[in-house]
Amino acid sequence: MNSNIKKVGVLLESDFYEKEIFYYEHRFPEAGIELHFLTRLWGQQYITFKGHEEHYPFECHESFENMSDEELKSYSAIIVPSGIVSDRLRYTDDIRQIPPASVFLKRAFEHKSIIKGIICHGLWLVAPIRECIKGRKLVCHNNLYSDALAYGADYIDEDLVVDGDLVTARTGGHCHMMASKIIEILSK
Repeated sequence: MNSNIKKVGVLLESDFYEKEIFYYEHRFPEAGIELHFLTRLWGQQYITFKGHEEHYPFECHESFENMSDEELKSYSAIIVPSGIVSDRLRYTDDIRQIPPASVFLKRAFEHKSIIKGIICHGLWLVAPIRECIKGRKLVCHNNLYSDALAYGADYIDEDLVVDGDLVTARTGGHCHMMASKIIEILSK
């Protein structure tokens, strides 16, 4: 891989918002950014997920589990999309353990060089790792306003909020704003 090519990872699970995922699928490569969809593969080679509204199938072949620090640092951004993706990714076999997807996101937060994009209900994935956003400016879906406050975040009532390496957007319908901002930041 060319070290000058930027790389973005989007977490994926069932009940994704199709319009958002399809937008990323085209917009990032159009900007010359290598795009990867990451999930928990549960020992399988791939999983076919269904979208939330049209139940459109989407195959995911890459896992965030057991990703080395070196590979994680090769990503310029990690995006937690809208829809019910983050709720499904919060599953853990042992309720006393932080879900693997939240552990992965926490690892991404440890690297300021990686942009963290969280949109809409993607904020749910942060619930077990609230310390990552405590005191940070962000926006989320209106239904999660109280969640953001409970997590210790500084909620800003705008459609797109940038706080350093954290880029957040209100709803899946604002994915174009978040993608454009991430692309703008990566181009600097």
